[in-house]
Amino acid sequence: MRSFTPLGSGTVGVGLIGAGNISDTYLENLNSFPDISVLIVGDLDRSRSAAQAAKHGVPASGSADDVLAHPDVELVINLTIPAVHAAVSSAAISAGKHVWSEKPIAIDRASAAALLDQADAAGLRVGVAPDTVLGPGVQSAKRAIERGDIGRPLFAQTTMQWQGPEIFHPDPAFLFATGAGPLFDMGPYYFSTLVHVLGPVASVAALGLKARENRTVLVGPKAGETFPVEIPSTINVLAEFEGGAHSQSMLSTDSPLLHQGFVQISGTEGTILLPDPNMFTGRSSLIRPLSSTDSTQEWIELAEEGAVVGRGLGALDMARAIRGGTSHRATGELGYHVLDTMLAAEESAELREFVEVRSTADPIEAMPVDFDPFAASL
Repeated sequence: MRSFTPLGSGTVGVGLIGAGNISDTYLENLNSFPDISVLIVGDLDRSRSAAQAAKHGVPASGSADDVLAHPDVELVINLTIPAVHAAVSSAAISAGKHVWSEKPIAIDRASAAALLDQADAAGLRVGVAPDTVLGPGVQSAKRAIERGDIGRPLFAQTTMQWQGPEIFHPDPAFLFATGAGPLFDMGPYYFSTLVHVLGPVASVAALGLKARENRTVLVGPKAGETFPVEIPSTINVLAEFEGGAHSQSMLSTDSPLLHQGFVQISGTEGTILLPDPNMFTGRSSLIRPLSSTDSTQEWIELAEEGAVVGRGLGALDMARAIRGGTSHRATGELGYHVLDTMLAAEESAELREFVEVRSTADPIEAMPVDFDPFAASL
């Protein structure tokens, strides 16, 4: 685990690159945190970055280069498309900035590893989404498992299946391109949750398929246009964890049935149903074993502890860690391990054999119950 030196004092200056759909929720939340000052929004389309800056009261806008050149930006929020995540994050590191990236950290191991090496050499940090797993929903369940509520964890099941993002997204082709698909778009939520609770993955086996080779845009100005499907649109992943537990995960955008957000972890003394890992909050239930064949199974609602926020929580945790010289939780190393796990699953689906996951991840400390995003602490 890396050690860090406390750096500076006062609010952390943030610049955001990528003014697309997800930037709204980031800007809304980041602007609500007293420990962060959003200084500039950048995008390839300067009119779009200007509109987002004006909408959210950010004092400056421009291109990605303008964000990287801003002297008061310490932390860059990278909200670009997956194919350029590594390049944009690398440019931020080269500019002397810490970087928080939307998931995945990259679309291949080599560029992700090179980025982490570059950051280490520069003494800078990389943080990677999802930060939903840092919300009170998953964190409350994580604390319950850590205190032994289900005994020794044995196995997990997760499910995310539906008909696909073209029913709402005006330009969904990139979500079916190399580096995306249900595995790389939604898989980070589920595998990050599993690694938070069960530890690093040791090996995986997977099967994948495509319902069709081309799909059609259904909404917006491109409605009726078709685009190719470059990746499996359904994949089933079996994982073995270093600690000995197993998991079974279904990820599909081919299902007429909407069934998502399902995470179940069973141990020697009970089972926990976790909330949707794509959300910051949600119901968790602890189920105890039957005492006899004719008894009613006991379900216990777990109290949800912690402040409810949204995307940007991981960047805030990172900003406070920069000032305090502590480790942030959604690290680049964790992002790399999750990417490595998903790439191994993709390779397994092609090879039809188990594939070893060569990376690992340090244990992840639970969020403090009293972590207050809305307090000025720096």
